[in-house]
Amino acid sequence: MSAILYTNIASGWKLCTSSSFSQGTLLGVLSQSFHTTQVVGKVQSGRYKITRNRSKPLTYEMANQPCQIAHRKSWNSWNTTSLYEGQREPETVVEDIFIRKFMTGTWHNLFVSEVVIKRQHNTIRIAGIVQQKIAARKMYFLIGYCEEILSYWLKCPVKLELQTVSDKTDVIHKYI
Repeated sequence: MSAILYTNIASGWKLCTSSSFSQGTLLGVLSQSFHTTQVVGKVQSGRYKITRNRSKPLTYEMANQPCQIAHRKSWNSWNTTSLYEGQREPETVVEDIFIRKFMTGTWHNLFVSEVVIKRQHNTIRIAGIVQQKIAARKMYFLIGYCEEILSYWLKCPVKLELQTVSDKTDVIHKYI
């Protein structure tokens, strides 16, 4: 038996070859480091825990489970990088993260929904629902500011498609 095995000792990893130990110790090492458990078919990601007094508000996007994407819920990023031989996949993901962080930082505590990014050809459209906490003049300034800065940084036209609501409770779908 000419296998090479790395064993984990308390101080670090040690290289073991078949000449340095017998087959009995090899089976002992493998049986000590290989653990099996039963498969748990429980799916919990993207699901919210129900509170005792049902006081946690959920929007429509949050109320639908992840398995409902494309049935009752849509994706938050629309692009073609996930298709077969799609180009610029890592750059698109990083740009989407940057856009979301930029929008939530610029529109601080004003977004009541998730930021939805839609890419069509060379154009990026950003959609969302915003509260009417600030004056209309400031809102128009922020829209123009975000469009210009993001267009300059991302080197493509950016268009904001925002809807406004008077109160945050207007977008609550249900309480859990």
